[in-house]
Amino acid sequence: MTRPAMLATLMKQANEEGAELVTLRAIVEETSELAADRILERLGLDDAQAEGDLGELRELLQAWRDAKASAWKAFVEWAIRAALALLLIGIAFRLGVWDVL
Repeated sequence: MTRPAMLATLMKQANEEGAELVTLRAIVEETSELAADRILERLGLDDAQAEGDLGELRELLQAWRDAKASAWKAFVEWAIRAALALLLIGIAFRLGVWDVL
């Protein structure tokens, strides 16, 4: 029996016999599974290659995070070097190195 058919049967049973806790739980479970299947289908992840696709997406996301962290690290290092260079130029100016040259 397909999930939509099972859900229709459970809904009919709940309507005719009254909604017992077991029937309500079964309805929720079947509805959840049906909704999950629909979502996976809409995302294109309902085939056998979906697990590999998700693995590739995870690798791509990790590579992006690594690149972003590396770029920030390089920027901070560059900013520190620039600040130190300006500090050395300021010290040289204060000591009058320009007059000696």
